Order: sequence, then C-alpha cells, then structure tokens
Amino acid sequence: MPIDYDKLMNWPFPELEHSYTERDTMLYALGVGCGHDPLDAADLRHVYEDGLQALPTMAVVLGYPGFWLKDPETGVDWRKVLHGEQGLVLHRPLPPSGTVIGRSRVTEIVDKGEGKGALLFSERDVVDKASGEVLCTVTSTTFMRGEGGFGGPSGPTPAPHAMPNGDPELVLDLPTLPQAALIYRLSGDTNPLHADPKVARAVGFDRPILHGLATYGVAGRAVLRACCGNDPARLKRLDVRFSAPVYPGETIRTEIWLDGETVSFRCRAVERDTVILNNGLAVIAG
Repeated sequence: MPIDYDKLMNWPFPELEHSYTERDTMLYALGVGCGHDPLDAADLRHVYEDGLQALPTMAVVLGYPGFWLKDPETGVDWRKVLHGEQGLVLHRPLPPSGTVIGRSRVTEIVDKGEGKGALLFSERDVVDKASGEVLCTVTSTTFMRGEGGFGGPSGPTPAPHAMPNGDPELVLDLPTLPQAALIYRLSGDTNPLHADPKVARAVGFDRPILHGLATYGVAGRAVLRACCGNDPARLKRLDVRFSAPVYPGETIRTEIWLDGETVSFRCRAVERDTVILNNGLAVIAG
C-alpha cells in the first residue's frame, strides 16, 4: 500500500525532553573512539571530567525521537530503510551536561518513482531548556526502498557536496575498537544489527557493523583534530553521505581538502580500501 505523503509530512512528533550528564558525554566520546590512546591530551578533554568538553557530533543523540519509521502507522517497511545522509549545523558549543528539548519534523518526501524508492528529509532542533536557545540543528536523509510511486513530488533534491580533484592535503587515521559498536549503542541506538551476530547475518553481513552515526562521530573527531585545533567551538557544520558500512576494529582514514573556512573530506576503511563516507563538507570558524 502506498505511503501517505500528507500523513508523514505532518507526523506528530512530541517535543522530547532529554537530560544528560557528564558521564553520558564521556560515554559518547568513548563510543566514537576517544581514549584509544589514554595519554592523548586532545582526546582526554572529551573523556575526563577535569575541563570536560562535549564532542560536537554528540548532537545526533540529543533529543532523538528514536526509530519512528518502525511505527506501523507510518506505512513504511522499516526493514528497507537506509540512512543516506547526515548533517549538523552548530549554533553554539554543546554543554557537557544539561537538559535539552528535541523538536523534530519532516521537511520533504521525494518520490523517485515506482521501483526506485523515496527520499525522506527530516530535521531536529536541539534547544537548551534553561535558556531557550537553539544549540544545533540536526538533518537527515532517509532512503526508503520500495516506497516510490505514491504520487508525491519528484524533486528537486539537494546535490551532494562536490569533492575537489587531486590528492588530499591532510590525511588522518583513527582506529576503532572491536567493541566500538557495543559501546556506542549505550548512547541510545540499540538496533541489534550492531550487537547480535545472528541479526547481522540475517541481513547479509558476516558480523555486526558499526553504527553509521558512530562513523560520523569518528569523522567529526578527525575534522576537529586536523582543522579546528580540537576546539569544539570552531566547528560550525558537518555533512556527509554514507556510502558503505564499517566493521568495528577497522581503521578509518579521513582525507581532507582545505579551502578557507570550507573543508571537504571523505573517509575510507583502510583495511578494505573502501570509501565509507563521501561528499563530506565541514565549515569551520577561523
């Protein structure tokens, strides 16, 4: 049965209040690989309470409405849903603890045609409850296989960020732990695909894969370290397109091109020489 465009466009997301502690901030950072070298001072500021700073990409787990497309009322076959793109605009640094309000909405659904699926665009403002200030805006593109042909708009769709020609100017390798997915899931994404070998095999993987948003967090760490002097206040935007899965324990290589405040990047799994994140765009403050 075709999905109902108007119903999804007006999906009734409740405002979600989310309180988090310094422990949660440190746990998120551990989940995206901080502390692999416990003597690294740049990482220590994200996993140790003395002068603790939140990683900017922790925004993706704050005020998160959960896997709402699994609700039968959406009419979507959640088993065919893929995370296509992720973006983040940071208006101010995230506090290491606090209470936020997540305000989610669907912004558009694009019908790619019968047999070609559909794209669902959504965004979420993360608002500091105490001040009312918007801390950041999280954006996501979801590819819904098999849901095309419902009669919705056929476009336009945003073009991916164009990657520069030539060799990258900076390259940074960051390892992931074999247990990385088991740590990251404690920040809120408990999809068994990332923990249960039986579930992973059932959908075609030989073992559990790392969360896409954990990979996104590793990419954010690389940009923060290579381009921002590891100062979270300097990262203003981070957009990526997911292109292949990552297995826990693999090394993620981030290749970076600089153009003033604009940073282009992509990531690959070194052991398989496979591009896993592409068309990466970051904006940094001087």
